[in-house]
Amino acid sequence: MISLIVRRFISSSASVAARRPARALALAALFASAALPLSIAPASAQMPNAPPPAVGFIIAKKTPITQTQQFIGRIEAVNRVNIVARVTAQLEETPFTEGAEVKKGDMLYRLERPPFEAQVDSSQATIAQYEALLRNAILTTKRAQSLLSSPAGQQSAVDSALAQQQAYEAQLLGAKAQLKTSQINLDYTTITAPIDGKIGRNAVTVGNIVGPTSGTLTTIVSQDPMYVTFPVPSRQFLNLGTYYAGKGGFNSVRIKVRLPDGTLYGPEGKLDFVDPSVAASTDTVNLRGQLPNPANPDAKPGDLNRRELVDGEFVTVLLEGVEPILALAIPRSAVLTDQQGSYIYVVNDDNTVAQKRITLGQSTPAVATVSAGLNEGEKVVVDGIQRVRPGAKVTPSPAPDAPVSTNAAGQ
Repeated sequence: MISLIVRRFISSSASVAARRPARALALAALFASAALPLSIAPASAQMPNAPPPAVGFIIAKKTPITQTQQFIGRIEAVNRVNIVARVTAQLEETPFTEGAEVKKGDMLYRLERPPFEAQVDSSQATIAQYEALLRNAILTTKRAQSLLSSPAGQQSAVDSALAQQQAYEAQLLGAKAQLKTSQINLDYTTITAPIDGKIGRNAVTVGNIVGPTSGTLTTIVSQDPMYVTFPVPSRQFLNLGTYYAGKGGFNSVRIKVRLPDGTLYGPEGKLDFVDPSVAASTDTVNLRGQLPNPANPDAKPGDLNRRELVDGEFVTVLLEGVEPILALAIPRSAVLTDQQGSYIYVVNDDNTVAQKRITLGQSTPAVATVSAGLNEGEKVVVDGIQRVRPGAKVTPSPAPDAPVSTNAAGQ
């Protein structure tokens, strides 16, 4: 076709040659030279066939995997005590340091004592008075009883003396009870720490009148151990119960936490409580574990970071199975995703590639566990995935063993 066009152009150029001989000859030579390679090139020329692309594969095999579930939780103190004055008196002394750790029995507040000491002395005097009256009543009763054998004796006198004696005995018991109450109130003027823990801010200064209606003076929260509470969606909670029910219950799992700065807290904890009801507003079940919270051996008593876990702190909770399970694990980079879900490429015995739809189990960013769709022993393409397509021939070779983590967390 091109040669025909060139010949027509050359003939038309020749017809004009009489008028423009030099220009027509130049144009004809130019088009003839441009068309020459096309006219002589063979129509059947083809590129040589490319070899099948090289891909790397691994053999799918079962690997011990530690099942891990991640949740958002909060650290809570095991014990929390609000310190309140139990008698009304003037505050005289606060010997503790705010924010420091205190021991059970350490003095926190001292109230004025003289009014309560006076009450103790008054109660003791009342007891002494009734003891004297009782001794006299006992003697009167004995005399009245001894006169019964004589004409001067009367039974009514005996009965009256005995009743008076019993009245004084009752009054003496009441006086002793009042003394005990006065002594208790006197003891309340010294407020001590009821538990070990870290003490909070002091709400009242020296010189103020405090009492039961004054509210909380300060708060003590225990430090070791600590609780960690975390909500679990009800459906996931049912799956956990089904999986761990026959493996020891609470003893089949352990708890780890990741601190807000991303570091993994060293000591592990144990699950110790499951809420018996589902929260209606969130459709979750609250679980609770207990973690040790020892003091840093290098920290001083006044250091801020003496212990790593702090009451009210948000953490990431890792709920791990104690015993690993066997599961098919492959590199996460071998898993592709489209609108239909996850899939991988495998190499058949005839070196052709096949696409397989899979169902992922618990996985990490580096490792994927496959719960369905893949058989043990199949060759999974991990290198050169971008060069393959279903049904294509490839040149497979074993890829270096990819590191497979022993921990599998929720996707």
